[in-house]
Amino acid sequence: MADTKREIERKYESDDSGLPDLTGVAGVADVLDKGTEHLDATYHDTSDLRLAAASITLRRRTGGSDAGWHLKLPVGPGVRDEIHAPLSDTLPDELADLVRARVREGQLVPVIRLTTTRGVHHLVDTEGRLLAEVALDTVRAERLFGGQGAAEWTEIEVELAEGGDPAFLDKTEKRLRKAGVRPSGSASKLARALAETKGGRPRSKDGDTSEPTTAGDHVLAYVRAQRDAVVALDPAVRLDTEESVHDMRVATRRLRSAFRSFGKVLDRRVTDPIAVELKWLAGELGIGRDKEVLTERLTAALDALPPALVSGPVRTRLETWAKAVHEGSRARLSRVLDSERYLGLLDALDAVVTDPPLLKAAGRKPEKTLAKAVRKDFEKVATLVEDALEQPPGPDRDLGLHEARKKAKRTRYAAEAAEPALGDPARSMVRSMKSLQTLIGEHQDSVMARQTLRELSAVAHAAGESAFTYGVLYGREEQRAAKAEAEVPEVWASTKDGADI
Repeated sequence: MADTKREIERKYESDDSGLPDLTGVAGVADVLDKGTEHLDATYHDTSDLRLAAASITLRRRTGGSDAGWHLKLPVGPGVRDEIHAPLSDTLPDELADLVRARVREGQLVPVIRLTTTRGVHHLVDTEGRLLAEVALDTVRAERLFGGQGAAEWTEIEVELAEGGDPAFLDKTEKRLRKAGVRPSGSASKLARALAETKGGRPRSKDGDTSEPTTAGDHVLAYVRAQRDAVVALDPAVRLDTEESVHDMRVATRRLRSAFRSFGKVLDRRVTDPIAVELKWLAGELGIGRDKEVLTERLTAALDALPPALVSGPVRTRLETWAKAVHEGSRARLSRVLDSERYLGLLDALDAVVTDPPLLKAAGRKPEKTLAKAVRKDFEKVATLVEDALEQPPGPDRDLGLHEARKKAKRTRYAAEAAEPALGDPARSMVRSMKSLQTLIGEHQDSVMARQTLRELSAVAHAAGESAFTYGVLYGREEQRAAKAEAEVPEVWASTKDGADI
C-alpha cells in the first residue's frame, strides 16, 4: 500500500572537499554521522519524457531505509509530495494510476539509472530532535533510453525533518554559502542526468508559448493554463487531496466558458463537442463535491444551534448521509478518471492547444475582440438578473437567480482571460462578477440545503425520529436566503454602474 509524505529539500553543488562544518547553523547542537548508504535507482518515463517535462519523477530504488517505488509530484519550489510503494518487480497499480493522465497511451520505460554513494548526517537540536537530514551524494548517471552516455557529480542535499520550519533551510543555506557552496542548477538528480547525458532535456509539445499579442494568443494562453490545471490536479483528485476536486471542476468550467465566450476566436464546430465532454466531467466531479459543501454548511448550522433545539440523532444521521455519499462518489470518480472517455477528453484538449482551430478574429488585436466578448456575456447576465428580480419570491425566482449566477461565472472567466490584454477594466469586471456570484451562490446553497433538509426530515420521520430540528434548520436557511435576495438589487446596481469594458 502506498503512503505519502511532504518532502521539502534543497540541493547544492559540491566538489571533492566534502561536507562543510554545519555545527555553526543556528539551532544545531550536533551533527550526527549516520553512516553511508549505497543506492541504486532506475527512473521510468515515456519515450518523449512526459513525466520529466512536468517535473515528475518515478523511480524504483534499492538500498537505504526506504527501498521501493517512489513517485514525486511537484508542489512548489523545493517542495514535492513523495508517494512510496513497497519494492516489487513491476510498477504498482496505485502509482500507475497517478501518472495515467500524463502517460495515457504511452509506455513507461527505464530512461536513467543512478547509482549513489550517500553519506548521511543528521542535524539535531539540544534535545536530540532531528532538524534536517544532510546527504553528501556521489552520483553516477547512465542513460538507458533516448540517448547514451554517462555523467558523474557530487551534490549536497538538505531535507527538512517532518513538521520542521522551512526557515531552518534558510539558516543552513546561509552557512553553506559562507563555505562556498552554491545551489544546484538542477531541480532534481533526474533533471541533471537528462541534461548531462546525450539525449538532452524533455521538451514541451505545446508549440508557441511566447508572449501573447493577438486575440487568439490570449485565449489560447488561458485555455492552455486550464488544460494544464486539469492534468496537474489529476493525481491530487485520485489521492482525495483537499480542494482538488473543486479546483479541477473550476478548471473545466473555465475551459467551457472560454470556448463559449470566445466563439469568434476558436471555431465552435471543434470546441462544442469538447465542451460537452467537459460538462460531463464537471458533473462527475460535482456529484461528491456538492454534497461535501452541503455537509459542511449543515454541520456548521447544527453546531450553531443551542442544545435545547437539537432533538433526536440529527448529527449521526447527517454524518451517515455524508459518509455514504463521499465513499460512493470516490469510487465512481476513480472509475471516471480511469475511463477512455476521460483520457480522450485530455487528448482533445491537447489538440486544441497544439493545433488550435483559429478563426479570422484570432489574428486581430485583443483589445477590441476580447472586450466585445466580455460585454456580450455581461449583457446576458444583466438580462437574467433583472428578469429574476421581477419574479415574486419562490421557485421561479430561485431558478432565475441560479441561471444568472452561472452566467456571472462565465463573464468572470471571460474577463480573467482578457485581463492580461485589457488590464484594469477586466480586473474590475472580475471583482464585480465574483461578488455577484458569491452573493447569489449563498442563495442557491440555501435552496439546496432546504431540499436536503426536507429529504433528511422525511427519512427521520419514517424511522420514528423527531423532525423538529430539521424544521428549525430549514427556517434558518429560509432567513439566510431572504437576506441574500434582499442584497441582490443593491449589489447589482453597483455592478452595473462599475461595468466599463
